[in-house]
Amino acid sequence: MLGRLTLAVLASAALFSAAASAQEVPRNQNLIVENPNGTIANPDWFNIWTPAGNLNQPTGLHQLAMDTFWYIDPDYGLDGVWDNSLAAEPPIYNDDFTQMTVRLREGIYWSDGVEFTADDVVFTAETHMKTDGLVRSAAFQVNVESVEAPDPYTVVFNLKRPNSRFHSLFTVRWNAAWIMPKHVFEGKDPLTFNFNPPVSLGAYTLHSYDPNGQWFTWEKRDDWERTTLARFGEPGPQYVTYVDPGPPDRRVIAQMNHELDIIHDVSPEGMFTLAREAPSSIAWFDGFPYAHPDPTLPAVLFNHQHEKFQNRDVRWALALAIDIKAVAMASYRGAATISAIQVPPTGTHPDYYHIPLSEWLSEFEIDTGQQVIRPYDPTIGEQIADMLRPSMGDAIPSDPDKIMRAFGAGWWKQDLEAAAQLMEKAGFTRRGNDWYMPNGERFTIRLMVEGDGRPVMTRAGTMIAQQWRDFGVDVTVENAQAAFFTRRNGGDFEVAISWSVETWGGHPDLSFFLDSWHSDFVAPAGEVQSPRNWQRWSSPELDKIIEQIREVEFDDPKGIELGHEFVKLMVEEMPTIPLMAYNVFTVMDTTYWTGYPTADDPYTNPVPNWANSRYMMVRLRPTQQ
Repeated sequence: MLGRLTLAVLASAALFSAAASAQEVPRNQNLIVENPNGTIANPDWFNIWTPAGNLNQPTGLHQLAMDTFWYIDPDYGLDGVWDNSLAAEPPIYNDDFTQMTVRLREGIYWSDGVEFTADDVVFTAETHMKTDGLVRSAAFQVNVESVEAPDPYTVVFNLKRPNSRFHSLFTVRWNAAWIMPKHVFEGKDPLTFNFNPPVSLGAYTLHSYDPNGQWFTWEKRDDWERTTLARFGEPGPQYVTYVDPGPPDRRVIAQMNHELDIIHDVSPEGMFTLAREAPSSIAWFDGFPYAHPDPTLPAVLFNHQHEKFQNRDVRWALALAIDIKAVAMASYRGAATISAIQVPPTGTHPDYYHIPLSEWLSEFEIDTGQQVIRPYDPTIGEQIADMLRPSMGDAIPSDPDKIMRAFGAGWWKQDLEAAAQLMEKAGFTRRGNDWYMPNGERFTIRLMVEGDGRPVMTRAGTMIAQQWRDFGVDVTVENAQAAFFTRRNGGDFEVAISWSVETWGGHPDLSFFLDSWHSDFVAPAGEVQSPRNWQRWSSPELDKIIEQIREVEFDDPKGIELGHEFVKLMVEEMPTIPLMAYNVFTVMDTTYWTGYPTADDPYTNPVPNWANSRYMMVRLRPTQQ
């Protein structure tokens, strides 16, 4: 239909600006992908190591041009979830985890023909150690005493203190510490050098970009076989273009016109339109709920520096006042993957956490002061599926395992009687239907949501606020809009709908977020909290678990056992109320390309702004026209 299109023609289709390159890019060789960061304000800036490069990362820069030691896939991976990329093998630690040795692959080259060696790694580390203000300066400065290269393919990091997870700095989940080309950056100020054009270590190099920041086109390197991705075969697309396709409705129209191969995310309603009217569009799940569950856990975050949330009976009462089925319908129109525990129900996590702990959850008891209850209902995921089946028909799976993985397993029963008993146990009193705190003041909550920037989570928060009002709490919803993250990070909230749990997804280790929950990192009230303990909760029991995890190897089964201890402690204390996975409605058009990852072939995350999406390139092949 579209044939060979120039970038200028694509511009007329509202995907590119009028300043698009005049050089022809064959449409059937060009994978066109949504850049969720939209139009880039500083499009000529490719220095990804600086804060100024944060918005530029998903233009293809970190997906196609960057590389580092290791990747952990958020799903199942091409050859297992762990991939040795620039490193030839996993990290090698000494006995007390004060030294990490990395053996590098040989025969890997930068796109300008210079060989990648240990010199690049040492330069990267030392640049960060002596330069304040780079994205990962603090991580290097806090951890690394010195770095050395005994030979061109070996690097030794000498650490300031034991750290069995230091390799996480160089392990891609969404991104990681990328390696700098010494021969390009040497002698330049790493904070002001724009790295344009970027020298690539990945299988693609920059072809052209819009000076107005609306699109970036990358071309497969002639010497792609001299990159780490070549171990999995030749990438299929000759070109990959990341574009700002506009608001959700325009994304839907663009894909229906086969002008946008991958939509990063669209509203549930847009997804339903594509599922109904675009036969060539596919999503992660073949049917409802369609979306990919990211390894991120939206939750009700209590600010524990407010006294009103420091009693776990109150937190549990608020949890039992929630009807999660209504929240799932309000937020995702039912296309939610719920989780009763503080681990997202994504990737391999159901196999490591949700399924093994299901019996413990079913037997978990709470003493309300007037009765002992078992609050967990293992059938709520099935109930959501049953609610949707009359309208969605065969789009709803019937297999119990598929229902669990699509909609989640169980959650906490809405039990207003038990919730009221817990409030009374905490010293609260009820006058009519209104709750008053032990000090006699009305129980009020300011619940902060992000607003238009994340409507799914805003709808979830609005529904929870209404349920709490019905229970007798005076709740005000605060729509923070652009100030949301500044306020969350600064502790300027009482309750927020957000996430403080982000996991590897494919690997069961929880240290990606959990180490940051140690009490050492809790900021005083009024100061900015370092990621990711936005709820500012701590306990000696949690510290002990975290400290034990630091002392075991990354792949030691003991880490999973400690992860189970963490989950049980979270259930008992309920410092946050977990809700669901952050489901992303990534939609892929098969008109020009096939081989996309799906739930039936979960070889990587389909969400295209993740650096892991580079693995998609070796599976994509042109559709036979």
